Amino acid sequence: MRHLFFLNFILLITLNSCEVDTKLKSPNIIIIYADDLGYGDVSSYKMGKLNTPNIDKIANQGTRFTSGYSSSATCSPSRYALLTGTYPWRNKKAKILTGANLIIDTTEMTLPRMLKKNGYQTGIVGKWHLGLGIDTINYNKKINPGPNEVGFDYSFIMPDTQDRVPTVYIENGNVINLDIEDPISVSFKKNFDGLPTGKENPELLSMMWEHGHNGSIINGIPRIGFMKGGEKAKWEDINMADEFLKRAKNYVNNIKEGPFFLFYTLQQPHVPRTPHPRFVGLSGMGPRGDAIIEADWCIGELFSYLEKNDLLKNSIIILTSDNGPVLNDGYYDNAIEKLGNHTPSGNLRGGKYSLFEAGTRVPFITYWKGKIKPQVSDEIVSQIDFLNSIASLIGSKTRSRDGKELDGVLFNNSGKGRNDLILEAQTKTALRSKNWILIPPYPGPKRNPNTNIESGRSDNFQLYNLNIDISQQDNFAKSNPEKLDEMIKIYQDIIEN
Repeated sequence: MRHLFFLNFILLITLNSCEVDTKLKSPNIIIIYADDLGYGDVSSYKMGKLNTPNIDKIANQGTRFTSGYSSSATCSPSRYALLTGTYPWRNKKAKILTGANLIIDTTEMTLPRMLKKNGYQTGIVGKWHLGLGIDTINYNKKINPGPNEVGFDYSFIMPDTQDRVPTVYIENGNVINLDIEDPISVSFKKNFDGLPTGKENPELLSMMWEHGHNGSIINGIPRIGFMKGGEKAKWEDINMADEFLKRAKNYVNNIKEGPFFLFYTLQQPHVPRTPHPRFVGLSGMGPRGDAIIEADWCIGELFSYLEKNDLLKNSIIILTSDNGPVLNDGYYDNAIEKLGNHTPSGNLRGGKYSLFEAGTRVPFITYWKGKIKPQVSDEIVSQIDFLNSIASLIGSKTRSRDGKELDGVLFNNSGKGRNDLILEAQTKTALRSKNWILIPPYPGPKRNPNTNIESGRSDNFQLYNLNIDISQQDNFAKSNPEKLDEMIKIYQDIIEN
């Protein structure tokens, strides 16, 4: 009898051990997604003059990738690619959105949907910018489809970006603090009678528009589009970072038994840049630099919260940006005048909207306490690989169309990254293959007249060797025709197939 009891006891211990091991194989996943943060804006990359100690703390304890890419040089396409593992140029709707309907099909596999099927709680807090609803969006009732219909159990978002209306938060499809006696109306074609605009009433502005942003005025800031009503629901710009941080902490607190997925999508340093007063002046570079300092603080606060709740030991943190940097993106805020010696793009050419490297090569950091050993990696990795890599890590058989299984490279200091990657900027595409870049010829302006950023367009093929020319100054298309032909074939095979 004692012998039988002893065997049962050993069996129970073994089963419990297996259960613990299974849980350890399902780490919490936290993706921190900055907005317009450049390759040179993070001090651990040793390119610029800003100091980002909290990001550096994560980078110095994890893997800092020097060739980490977003899929695109603009926000909506990059977010689509990250969540679906599909190149955005395959989806004609995956462009910069303004008041658009949801561009992810509700039947499409997504990162949160895959994780949810594997026992995860899933949440998004922050910027969305992937569209909402179908047909006309009615903000005065529950809005769907949206984040909750593509795999998120919980969502607390701004619909597009802070430079667009409506300037409200939406939680699980419902506008926060909506007064049914003061319904919201939104238009991107014409203003509502009698309402002031940035174009017609500059005397009411606390921030002057430079191009495009001259619609409805909210909190003294002119926006893209026109909004009427919803006064009690409107956000306060200077408190946005604090609000998103609070909601992210609350979400983690509610589901911390895990496993959980948090997509924490920061609004900084996208325009309009409105850091809280306690951060104003800290960077010496005006609102853009101060907004990055604020974002770094938010990241540090979330990291500390995870640490205090003993969640770091089984949590993967991925920190990256949706695209490269831009200084003047529609408002006069002294971003150019106060830049000084700081280089947001580092030693890369271009920036947001550009086919050159600074459009899509972004800060890219992975952290997993006790699992990832500190290192700097030159392997090519992309946000489009997150779905497949995380699926492989947790034992899911789900795979996306264009992603690669790079869980070893991303989370285990092992293996090789990509050989080939298609990059995109405003529906135009280019190829990185090993250390070469191919940019096909495209008509159009070589420099964006509003942002003063090189577009990467040219009448001829461009071919760059990043091993010897990371700043993309020497075009090898004419001097190396054999390599050019090889790159064109690789590019065409990926695009056509």
